[in-house]
Amino acid sequence: MSSPITLQAVENEAQTLACFAVMCELRPHLHDAQAFVEQIGRQAVQGYRLLAAWRGDEVVALAGYRLQENTLYGRFVYLDDLVTRASEQRSGVGQQLIEAVRGEALRAGCAYLVLDTGLGNALAQRFYFRNDLLARGMHFAQSLQEIGA
Repeated sequence: MSSPITLQAVENEAQTLACFAVMCELRPHLHDAQAFVEQIGRQAVQGYRLLAAWRGDEVVALAGYRLQENTLYGRFVYLDDLVTRASEQRSGVGQQLIEAVRGEALRAGCAYLVLDTGLGNALAQRFYFRNDLLARGMHFAQSLQEIGA
């Protein structure tokens, strides 16, 4: 029988390093574990929080999020990163992470939980719909590297 899932806030470099392999499943452009740890540290200064789902001593899923406020949503939580190891998908751990982040948003007085996903990511979109997250718009971006300095 496999170990139960435990959700734990990531609070130090060792825990952050333990998250690297799982985050790479969502962000395959990440190649350097130490650079990842440093980036998460910089993001934490900006309010980013990382919640890890552990099965025993192994991280199996992550939710990276931040409390924000803007004129569109008021106070809200933005879910930057949500990833579950392929071997853990359909185990309910993704839903547990969303519920935990949603609970924190409610306790903080937030009016919305917001996230983005790729237009072609139908599996993720179905998962979000099942978790009461509805599409409300489109996200636009421009790489500034393409226009030069």
